Amino acid sequence: MQRTIQKRKRSEPHTFEQRLEEHRVRLESLLARLPRGAEREQIVARIEQLRTAVELNAMLSTTG
Repeated sequence: MQRTIQKRKRSEPHTFEQRLEEHRVRLESLLARLPRGAEREQIVARIEQLRTAVELNAMLSTTG
């Protein structure tokens, strides 16, 4: 019996900014459920890094 491999359908390509934003939203959702502590602080730091990445990318995109 021969098996056929099905290819996954790919959605529209997401921009770098969209991927960063989606990741930030997921982390903020997780943050709302976490109690105070080290893990929460790490998530807060990661969210800040994502915001900085978006700002830097915007600056670099407009500079020609």
